[in-house]
Amino acid sequence: MSTATLTAPAPSRRASLRPRGLLWSVLRLHRTALWVWLAFVVATAGLLLWLTGPAAHDAQHQLETFGYAGVLKAASSSATFLSFTSGAYNDLFYDPDTLITLGGFAVALFAAGPLIGRELENGTAQLAWTQSVSPARWLAAKLAVPACFLVLGNGLLAALYRHLWNTHSNLLVAGIDPRSLYFSLGPATVVAPLLGLALGALIGLAVRRTLPALALSGFAYFLIYAFRGNHWPFQGRYTAPDPTSRSWAIDTSGATVPDPNCYTDRGCLAEHHIARFAREYLPSPDYWPRQLLETGVLLALTALAATAAFAVVRRRAT
Repeated sequence: MSTATLTAPAPSRRASLRPRGLLWSVLRLHRTALWVWLAFVVATAGLLLWLTGPAAHDAQHQLETFGYAGVLKAASSSATFLSFTSGAYNDLFYDPDTLITLGGFAVALFAAGPLIGRELENGTAQLAWTQSVSPARWLAAKLAVPACFLVLGNGLLAALYRHLWNTHSNLLVAGIDPRSLYFSLGPATVVAPLLGLALGALIGLAVRRTLPALALSGFAYFLIYAFRGNHWPFQGRYTAPDPTSRSWAIDTSGATVPDPNCYTDRGCLAEHHIARFAREYLPSPDYWPRQLLETGVLLALTALAATAAFAVVRRRAT
């Protein structure tokens, strides 16, 4: 009788530690992916800090010396290898946006493949479900651990990117390119990869095969990205001389003139006496309403995908 009294509390103690142990097992199992993500965040943050500091200083000097044609060559001698394009400051400014977008695709692929699909295909998930870990708790741990790192990492990158825009957007050549940053400088940047995580998990649970799940999740995330807010019409607080244009120029006298569309041609810039360019995309009075609306839509889609994933895993376990 005394023996039963002494041993009875032990199972309860072990049960209370199971959630923590499950989270640690997810960290150990996917530690390589965690290190890759941390390296990605550190590298992208380093690029953003470099663009905010030394690169911006060099670009400002080139702008004052050669005008906007100089900005297009400001970093080419030292940073061509860093850029997806020419290595000029104007192009490097958009590279973090490209990296963050690629990171969202990678998250969707990871969730569908190594995180969920591979464990279902190998049978390790079903084994865990028989070891006093319910399917719902298993999936919750699988989603909670990467979600925390995604929010922290992308939150940092979005804050650094916003700071870069606020301090050095004047160094950008006007044109269509600034439009791509419109929804990359706020909370939507943080939420979008969470949708990739939930969507990838749902597809991995439904398909249960690694390679098909990878292909389907990448395609699904691409479709969502293609129809994001960058396709909305834009409003600006400026009035361009040409109503059909979203950018215009300001000559050496300070007058507003139509955009001559010759950002890289020094002769053309000198002929039109262009001192600088302006653009209608940012800042915009409707930026935050649209940013918050897109964030809400992405959160709603994430919640729907996660709910569907839990429904699928419960059905698979029965």
